Amino acid sequence: MTTATIRIQRNDETALRQALEGFAAAWKTGEAQDHAFSFSSPEQLFMILTPKRWTLIETLQRLGPSTYRSLASALSRDVKRVHEDTAALIEWGLVEVNDEGRIHVPYDVIHADFDLRSVA
Repeated sequence: MTTATIRIQRNDETALRQALEGFAAAWKTGEAQDHAFSFSSPEQLFMILTPKRWTLIETLQRLGPSTYRSLASALSRDVKRVHEDTAALIEWGLVEVNDEGRIHVPYDVIHADFDLRSVA
């Protein structure tokens, strides 16, 4: 099972350390590690993962590999807008295009992990 974790990390040093640890683990074991997507702020997260894009991901997970047209039909959205949203998600790595040219979500589970803390 492949898992992607979505995080908000304001500390760039922590994000870099975690990325290096994941790379080192993959290097040692020769196996792919779960993937983490780090955003520097809630604003950045919600700029990329809009409600429509989140629904697109959920729908694509349910449908499996799909064409843009069939995904747009399932979402009751315009193909051009679905293509634009999918392109943004492909750029971030949350969606991929397979060898047959179909779009899909390469993760079985996408987990969001972030806290809101008061400033001390």
